[in-house]
Amino acid sequence: MDYVSALVPPVVMAVFFIGVIRVIVKTQGGANKAKEDAAVDAVLARADGARQASAGPDA
Repeated sequence: MDYVSALVPPVVMAVFFIGVIRVIVKTQGGANKAKEDAAVDAVLARADGARQASAGPDA
């Protein structure tokens, strides 16, 4: 029975890991994908603009 108690924790962890991966995959894309992409594009554009502004006109 020692082998059963040795195998239970890795099996439970594997089941939870598979569940987490499934949730991540299922939540990718969908109806909110365009909104999320627009938010990321806005953040990147703001960061790029701030970087160019801090470089100054002589750069």
